[in-house]
Amino acid sequence: MTDPELSPAAPGGGTEPVSEPVIVRALVARGSGAELRVEPVRLPAPGPGEVRVAIRAAGVCHSDLSMVNGTLAARFPLVLGHEATGVVAATGPGSQLTVGTPVVLNWAPACRACWWCQRGEPWLCAATTAPTVPRGETDDGVPLHLTLGLGALAEAVVVPERAVIPIPAGLPPEQAALLGCAVLTGVGAVRNTARVAPGESVAVVGLGGVGLAVLSAARRAGATTILAVDVAEAKRGLALAAGATDFLLSDDRLSKEVRARTESRGVDHAFECVGRAATIRAAWRLTRRGGAVTVVGMGAKDDMVSLGALDIFHSARTLRSSVYGSSDPDREVPALAAELADGALDLRVLVSGTVPLDEAPAAFDRLARGEGARWVVTLS
Repeated sequence: MTDPELSPAAPGGGTEPVSEPVIVRALVARGSGAELRVEPVRLPAPGPGEVRVAIRAAGVCHSDLSMVNGTLAARFPLVLGHEATGVVAATGPGSQLTVGTPVVLNWAPACRACWWCQRGEPWLCAATTAPTVPRGETDDGVPLHLTLGLGALAEAVVVPERAVIPIPAGLPPEQAALLGCAVLTGVGAVRNTARVAPGESVAVVGLGGVGLAVLSAARRAGATTILAVDVAEAKRGLALAAGATDFLLSDDRLSKEVRARTESRGVDHAFECVGRAATIRAAWRLTRRGGAVTVVGMGAKDDMVSLGALDIFHSARTLRSSVYGSSDPDREVPALAAELADGALDLRVLVSGTVPLDEAPAAFDRLARGEGARWVVTLS
C-alpha cells in the first residue's frame, strides 16, 4: 500500500490524481457465521470527489458483529468496520482535501439536499448508506462489499470525500476512532435526542461502548442519579468509572431496585443500548410516568416489542429512537475532537485494549462474549 507521506502533493493542495488500485489487508467475512479472516483485498483508485484514507485505528462495534451473526442483512464477502480514524493518503480528481489530513470516518454522510437534510435532520438523510455497499474485490477476484460503505477494519479505505471529517492532529488514534460512532451516538442521544437536564435521573441499559458513552454524557449533562444496568457484574467498574452513580444487575428485581433509588417513581430518562425487544421493555418499566425511553441500540427487524395499550396511555411515557445520536457529524465530530484535544473529554475508560489487525477476529470473540467496552484495532 502507498505510504500517505510519500504521495506527491499537487500544486495548490491535494495530490496528483491516483489511477492505480491498491492491495491492502482487511478483515473479511465470507458469509454469515463464517470465520473472520485477515486477507488481501483490492481497492479501486479514488474517483472524482473520493479519497483514500490510511487507517490508523478502528473500533470493533456491535453493529459489525450484527452483520456477521445474521441480525442485520448483509452481502458477502464483506469487509467489516465503520468506526475509524486515519489520514488522507491520496485523492481523486476534484477533491478539496490534502494528503496527510487527519480524519474521522462518517458512515452516514448527509446529502444536504433531501427533505430531511433541508429541515435540519441530516441523521435521517434519504441518501443514508445501505448496510453493505459494493466496492473493490477480493484478491481472488470476487466482488467485495463494505460495511456501511466504509469497510474500515483494513489498512486503507476509498470513500467519498463527504464521508470523512477533518480533525486536529495529535489526538490518540484509539480514542479518536470512537468519535465517529460510539461517542457521537452516545453523546448525541443524551444531548440531542433526550436533552437530559441538570438534576434529572437516568438509567442506561447495556454497557458496551455506546452505553458507557451515554453514562459519561449524562454525568456531564448534570444528571444526579445515573444508574448503569447490565447482565454482567464485570461491567460494574467500567460503569462507575464512566460516570454512573450506581450499578445494577439486570434481573427480576431491577424495577424494584430502580424505584428504590428514585423515590418510587422511576427515572426521568432510560437509554436502551442493546437493541433487543426484552431490553426495550425493561427500559420502559424503569421509567417514571411522563418520562422518556430512548432506544439507541439497533436490533433485528423481526424482534417485536409488545406494550399494552392501556399502559401506553396511563404511563404517558415517550418511546423514541436516537439514530446516530440525532447528530450532524460534520458539525459535532469536530466539536467532540476539540473537547478531546483540550482534555474536557476523556475516552480512556471506553478503550478496553488495542490489538493489531491480525488479532481482530479475537477482538470480535471478546465482543460476542460481552467482555470490556470497546476493543480497538490499531494500524501503523
